Amino acid sequence: MTKSAATGQGLTRDPAKLRAFAETAARQAGFDAFGVASPAKLPDISAKLAAFLEHGRHGTMGWMEETAERRAHPQALWPEVRSVILLGMNYGPETDPLATLAQKDRATISVYARNRDYHDVIKGRLKEIAGRFAARSGADVKVFVDTAPVMEKPLAAAAGLGWQGKHTNLVSRDFGSWLFLGAIFTTAELETDMPEADSCGSCRACLDICPTDAFPAPYQLDARRCISYLTIEHKGPIPHEFRQAMGNRIYGCDDCLAVCPWNKFAQTASEAKLKAREELNAPALDDLLKLDDAGFRSLFSGSPVKRIGRDRFVRNALIAAGNSGHDTLVPHCEALIADPEPVVRGAAIWALAQLQPEAAEGLARKAAARESDPDVKTEWMRAMGAAS
Repeated sequence: MTKSAATGQGLTRDPAKLRAFAETAARQAGFDAFGVASPAKLPDISAKLAAFLEHGRHGTMGWMEETAERRAHPQALWPEVRSVILLGMNYGPETDPLATLAQKDRATISVYARNRDYHDVIKGRLKEIAGRFAARSGADVKVFVDTAPVMEKPLAAAAGLGWQGKHTNLVSRDFGSWLFLGAIFTTAELETDMPEADSCGSCRACLDICPTDAFPAPYQLDARRCISYLTIEHKGPIPHEFRQAMGNRIYGCDDCLAVCPWNKFAQTASEAKLKAREELNAPALDDLLKLDDAGFRSLFSGSPVKRIGRDRFVRNALIAAGNSGHDTLVPHCEALIADPEPVVRGAAIWALAQLQPEAAEGLARKAAARESDPDVKTEWMRAMGAAS
C-alpha cells in the first residue's frame, strides 16, 4: 500500500519529531515494540539469501527465488525509501504451547494461528499509522506484513527490536520469541536506532529441541526439514522420514520458539484479538478428522489455518492420528481411505498402518490394485508390509 505525500498544515520534516510522532501512533495502535532503521546502513544479506536458495533450503517456495533480488535490500524493492519503521506486536501465549504435545489424541496448532490471522490484525493498524504519518510528514509510505519480499527479521534486528537467534527467528529482551512484525517504508528521514547485540551466547536450546533437525548449523534453517514448512507450505504427501517426528503438530511448530530462555521475560498477549480461541488450544483429533470443506472453513474462519485448505489440514491430522496410539481413531482413518483427494487417502493409509497394521494389510490387498494415484499406491504397498 502506498500513500502519496500529503499537503496541509502541521507538516514537519524534523527527523526527531517524526520519529516521536510515529512511535506515539504505534503505541496508540497497540504495538509493543518500535524501532527505525536506515536502508543506507543495513548489512548486505544478499550472500546469505543466495546461499540459502542455492542449497535448495527454500523447498517448494519458489516465490522466494523469484523475488530474491528485491528481497535482499529494501531499496531494491523501493528505491525511494529513506527510513524503515519496524513494529512488533506481542503474541506471547498464556500457557506452555508444548504441553499439548503429550495429549496424543489431540492436536497441537502453532500459537500464532490459534486466533484471527495476524496479517489482518496488523495490516489494518499499519495502514492507520501510515496514513497519520503521511499526513504529518508529507512523505510517501508503504506498509508490509509478511506478504511481500521484505526480510522483516533482519530489518527488525537492525532497528533494535531484537536479534536473530540461532533458530533464525527474532528474539526480544522484552518479549522473547513472541513478536509479530510489520514494516512501514517511508521517503521521510527519521532518527534511527542502534542494532541489538546477539545475546544467544552458548545456548543451543532451540537447535537441540528441533524434532526434525531442521538447523544444519546455528543461524541456518533448512525449511525442507521444518515442521512448519511441511504442514503449511508443502502440498504433497509428508515425507516418511518426518512423519513420526511430527507427533501431533498439525499446523506449524513452536518448539524452537517456546524453549528460548529469553521467554522468561515475555508477557502474555494483552489484547483479546491475539489470545487463543479455546477450541483451537487442543482440538480433539476425532473432531478434526470428520471435517469436510464446509466444516473446515467454518472452524477456521478468519484464521491463518484456513489458507492451507481442508485437504492439507486433514492430511496433517491423519499423521497425528497415526502417531497417537489411539485405536478409537481407526474408524475415522478407514473412512478417509475413500476420500476423493489422493493426499488425504495416502495419509489415511499410513495412519491406519500405524494404528492397526494387520487391518491395513488386509485392506491393502483389496485396494492397491484399484488405486490409480502413484503416491497412494505406494502407501498401499508399504501397508502390505506393515504387519510383517
